[in-house]
Amino acid sequence: MSDQLKEFADIPRDFVKDGTQFLHRCTKPDKREFLKISQAVGVGFVVMGTIGYFVKLIHIPVNNILVGGA
Repeated sequence: MSDQLKEFADIPRDFVKDGTQFLHRCTKPDKREFLKISQAVGVGFVVMGTIGYFVKLIHIPVNNILVGGA
């Protein structure tokens, strides 16, 4: 019974220990890395917006044909 309780108490302790190790290993990105990530995110927004625009552009006439302009 005591071993099970000890194992149950070790789970949060290990989680906190691993989390602090992870945070100590993390570093802030430098300017070049930040710009590269920002550009990748921006390109992703543009691509997803373009895809959404074309899907909507195709959906409107198809919906009018199927529904019949109700």
